[in-house]
Amino acid sequence: MAFDYKKEYKEFYMPPKRPEIIKIPAMNFVAVRGKGDPNEENGEYKQSMSLLYGIAFTIKMSYKGSHKIDGYFAYVVPPLEGLWWQLARKGSAESEGCREYVRGLDYAHKEDFQWISMIRLPDFVTREVFDWAVAEAAAKKKTDYSKVEFLTYDEGECVQCMHVGPYDEEPATIQAMDSFAKEMGYEIDITEKRHHHEIYLSDPRRTAPERCKTVVRHPVRKV
Repeated sequence: MAFDYKKEYKEFYMPPKRPEIIKIPAMNFVAVRGKGDPNEENGEYKQSMSLLYGIAFTIKMSYKGSHKIDGYFAYVVPPLEGLWWQLARKGSAESEGCREYVRGLDYAHKEDFQWISMIRLPDFVTREVFDWAVAEAAAKKKTDYSKVEFLTYDEGECVQCMHVGPYDEEPATIQAMDSFAKEMGYEIDITEKRHHHEIYLSDPRRTAPERCKTVVRHPVRKV
């Protein structure tokens, strides 16, 4: 049976609907960086999907070809994830302070979103394996994969929660997470290197908005 990260690591992918504190280890991802409204038709975000899945499935299906990867095992491609942030708009209070980024997300200005879309890589995927997959996918699909990168993200301590419902209703879940973190003696630690993190467990094309499941995660630090 294929290894399924969602089932084997439920603490990372299937958290409860109530907030919890958790320590996330370093993980490797295939990633694409971009900016702009993720809902824009043919926009940068939607274009990133084909790049990510092109590499993810090249690695997953490699066992069918002549190139054998050391340590390969059958697995289910992990869910899509995203790191999100915004730079402060000119004239805002944040732009006058020491930080140039917005602590949370301003859903009224999705055009300002900056993001890293990513899919977790199995541990057997080294930088060398990744480079092979990029070259293989580019040759077979006649596509430019220069935007993809091998990303190691060491998230550390976080507060997380399962959000059920439309993405635009996440602020209520985030407020509950922030309050819980404070009660537990933590503060939200969103910085230029630690971001608002989402893991998408539902396909919005096939799931009603009110039933969509998204893991929402914020970095924290002990006060």
